[in-house]
Amino acid sequence: MSINWITRAETSADIATIRDISLAAFDTPLEADLIDALRDDPSWINGLSIVATDHDGRLIGHALLTRCHIDDTPALCLGPVGVLPEYQKTGAGSAAVRASLRAAKELGERFVTVLGHPAYYPRFGFTRASQHGIGLSIDVPDEAVMALTLDAGHPLPSGAVHYAAPFGI
Repeated sequence: MSINWITRAETSADIATIRDISLAAFDTPLEADLIDALRDDPSWINGLSIVATDHDGRLIGHALLTRCHIDDTPALCLGPVGVLPEYQKTGAGSAAVRASLRAAKELGERFVTVLGHPAYYPRFGFTRASQHGIGLSIDVPDEAVMALTLDAGHPLPSGAVHYAAPFGI
């Protein structure tokens, strides 16, 4: 299925549907609850919660970037990223991620981290964070922690990733 997805920043009218997407996309409500908690956290950045819609305006996918830090350096955390199960592997998630990264770059953001599937995120330019001296305070597979610079003139800083409080890390 090849679809040209429409992407845009979420609106208040999208909040319930984004929750429904997350509940359908993941095995537990943890990701949906996390998104709700992040909306009320200082890490939330307006314009960096991106939805992918079909041409009828139906929300299909969602990608979220929120503030984190690499030691003291401001960065962004990508995730959760969710797509309705019947539309997974159609490019809806990729469209939302690409749009979120473009929006972040337009806001002057430089660095993005992600804890996710090592076969999925390199397509967006993410590389293993440990190669840049970036790590987490929890034990996760090294290949699942990735980072990206949005500005080639600013290499990734080294240090520990500090997530927003709702992540519980």
